[in-house]
Amino acid sequence: MGARVLVAKPGLDGHDRGAKIVARALRDAGFEVVFTGIRQRVADIAAAAVQEDVAVVGLSILSGAHIALTARTVEALRAARAEDIAVVVGGSIPAVDIRRLIKVGATAVYPTGTPLDHIVTDIRKLTAERED
Repeated sequence: MGARVLVAKPGLDGHDRGAKIVARALRDAGFEVVFTGIRQRVADIAAAAVQEDVAVVGLSILSGAHIALTARTVEALRAARAEDIAVVVGGSIPAVDIRRLIKVGATAVYPTGTPLDHIVTDIRKLTAERED
């Protein structure tokens, strides 16, 4: 089995179609995927990431709170001494916010419409780097 990836929907956003599509693409590519479901608290996402021993946390955010939720997730992982877990973000992300997301700790950003094979390739590279 491939690396473990946690896919999470932080905040109040209840739309999970995109997250499920990405989770399935990752699973089909050989990753072991943990899906936490919708409306997750940041603290619960970080705790699940540590408990499940994942290499990557993928946040799916459509609510417009992507910068705050990403920053809080990165900080929660740091507080849990799990800063080695990469955080990637996807969803309704305006291009002007990508740099800010990287600045607050996101490893990669996938706006709506990013091809699934691009995401899979990136996650494969990212998890290979972390195993080295």
